[in-house]
Amino acid sequence: MRILNKGLRLQDITIMYFTALATLLVILVASYQGPTTAVQPIEPFTKTQGSLPPLPMPFHVPLDPRGDLQLAWNISYTTQEVYLELKVADLKHGVVLGMSDQGELTNADLVVLWDDGNKSYFGDAWSDSEGRVTLDSQQDYQLIEAKLTPEGFYLLFKRPFSTCDPRDYLIEEGTVHVIYGLLDQPIASLEQLNLSRIHMGLQRVLMLRPPAPSPSLPPDVETLEVLAPGVTIPGQETTYWCFIQQLPEHMPKNHIIMYESVVSKGNEAIVHHMEVFECSPEVQDVPQYSGSCDDTMKPRKLNSCRHVLAAWAMGAEAFYYPPDAGLPLGGPGSSRFLRLEVHYHNPLLLSGRRDSSGIRLYYTPSLRRFDAGIMELGLVYTPIMAIPPKQHAFYLSGYCTSQCTKTALPPSGIFIFASQLHTHLAGRGVRTVLVRGGKEVEVVQEDRHFSTHYQTIRILRKMVNVLPGDVLITKCTFNTEDRTKPTVGGFGIMDEMCVNYIHYYPRTQLELCKSHVDMDNLQKYFSFINRFQGKEQCVCGEVGVTEQYSALQWNSFSSKVLDTLYNTAPISMHCNQSSARLFPGDWDKQPLPLVSSLLQRPRYPCEGGKLPVEDTPGV
Repeated sequence: MRILNKGLRLQDITIMYFTALATLLVILVASYQGPTTAVQPIEPFTKTQGSLPPLPMPFHVPLDPRGDLQLAWNISYTTQEVYLELKVADLKHGVVLGMSDQGELTNADLVVLWDDGNKSYFGDAWSDSEGRVTLDSQQDYQLIEAKLTPEGFYLLFKRPFSTCDPRDYLIEEGTVHVIYGLLDQPIASLEQLNLSRIHMGLQRVLMLRPPAPSPSLPPDVETLEVLAPGVTIPGQETTYWCFIQQLPEHMPKNHIIMYESVVSKGNEAIVHHMEVFECSPEVQDVPQYSGSCDDTMKPRKLNSCRHVLAAWAMGAEAFYYPPDAGLPLGGPGSSRFLRLEVHYHNPLLLSGRRDSSGIRLYYTPSLRRFDAGIMELGLVYTPIMAIPPKQHAFYLSGYCTSQCTKTALPPSGIFIFASQLHTHLAGRGVRTVLVRGGKEVEVVQEDRHFSTHYQTIRILRKMVNVLPGDVLITKCTFNTEDRTKPTVGGFGIMDEMCVNYIHYYPRTQLELCKSHVDMDNLQKYFSFINRFQGKEQCVCGEVGVTEQYSALQWNSFSSKVLDTLYNTAPISMHCNQSSARLFPGDWDKQPLPLVSSLLQRPRYPCEGGKLPVEDTPGV
C-alpha cells in the first residue's frame, strides 16, 4: 500500500520511525557497557518493547544445519537500508555475522557481539587476509534492539546497502554469501578473534528482492504436490535425490499460476533447494525411480527430464505468475512425467531423518490470456567453449542475435518476468543484458556473487520487453584457480554451462537462443598455438575438441589468445524451435553483435548519486 506519495509506503514510515529511534540509541551504543553475562538482556534496547509495533520481518532463513541461528530481514528501498534480526537459540559469549564475496572467512564484512567476561560489546568489524578481526573505524551497523526471550537471544540492527567504506560489503541484487559463528569463550579484545580458529558456517540468501505478491487465487484452483516419498536422508553432506511422478492420464491443459515449497517439519535447515522438471514429450514412458540423481544405475530416460517447471531455494517465497499468464500443465504436446530433484545439505551427517519435501503446484483449468514459456539463453552445451586452468576470472558470452529474434518473436515482442541463472562449479557471476540498436538498454538479470549451490527462479524488478531485432547477451564469469586442466562445456558437474532460463509470455516456438564460437576459427586457434609452442605436427581436427584443449600448454599467452578469439570470431547460432529444429535461415559464421554503449551501475547517495526508488519496489 502506498500513501502520501509515490515513493513512500506504510512500511517505510514504520522503518523511518525506527530509524529515528535508532539515531538516538546510537549514542548509547557507542558508550554501551553490557551486562555481566552476554545472554542477559541489554537494558537500553529492551525499552522499545510494547511501545512500538514490531518491525515486520518477511524474509527469513535458518543459518546453521540445526536451525539454532535464524536470520530474518526487511528492506527499505526509500532509505536504501536493510534491517536484520538475528536469533540465537543458545548464546554463550558472542556471535559473528558477516558477508563476503563467495563465503570466504577472509576479507569479510562483519558485525560482532562479544564479551570479555565482564562487559559486552557490539560493533562493525572486518577480517583481513589471514582471518584476523579488527574493529572498523567507520561503524555502519547500527544496533536497534537486543533482548532475551524464552525462545532465544535477539539482535535487531541495520546498515545501508552501500556504505562507501572499502572494508564493507556492497549489498546488491543477487546472491549474498552470509558467514556466521558462535563464540564459546570470552575475548579480552576483538583483535584476539581469528575466524579461522573458530567454527564458522555459510549460508546463501537473496537479500534484496522485489515484493512477494499475494494475489487472490481463483475459486477453481487445484493443487498438485510433487513430494519426495518418505526418503531417509543419507548421512552424508551432499545428496541430490530424484523422484519420478506421473500426472493423471488424459489430463487436460491447465495453467500453473503459483507454486510454493513444502518442507518436512524438522528438516528446514537440511532441505537446501528443489526443482521440478517436465520430461520430454517425445519420451513415451519414463520408469518409476526414487534414488540418488548421481546413481550410475538410474534409468537413462531421467536425462530427458530437463524442462524446468518450478525451482525453489532456501529462503525463497511463493512464486506467482503474472495475472495474464500461466505455465501450461497437461494437454496435447506435454509429458505425463515430472522429475523432482531435492538437494539435501547435511554437513552434520545426521542420520535417520525422514523427508517428504517437495513443491506444491497451484493450477487452474480456467486458462489465462497467455501461455507462459521458458527459453534458454547463453552458451550451447558443447566442449567447443572452454575455460583455461588457473584463471581468477575468465569470461564467456552467449548470444541471442537480432536475426533470431526477428525470425522468431511476434511484432509486439515478449515480456520477461523471471529468470533462473545457471552455471556449474566454476561459475562466479552471470549477467544477461538487453541490447537495442547497438546499446545496452536494460539488465535482465545479474548476479555478481553467483553460486551453483543457490539457484532458484528469480522474479525481475520489472518486466523486460524484448522486441524483434533485439539482442540478448548472457555473460558468465568463471574461476578455475584450483584446476590444472581446461574446463570444457558440457553436462558433467566438472564441465561448465552458462545459461539463463528466462520465463516470459506470450509463449513462442523459440525455445533455445544460444551460441558458440565458429568451429573453423577455433581450429585455426589450435593450429596457431601448436605452432607457437613448437609442435611440428598438429593433429587439429583429427581428435575431439576436448583432447585438443587438453593437449595445449596453458599459460597467459594461450589463455589471452583464446579470450581474444571468443570476443572477435564469428559464432554459430542455435535458434531452435520447440521441436529442436532450427528456424529457417543461415545460422553459421554469424558476426558478433555490435555493442557500442554499455550500461553503468546506478550510483548510491554516498557515491554522489541516487538509485531510482520508484523503479525499485520494496516489500
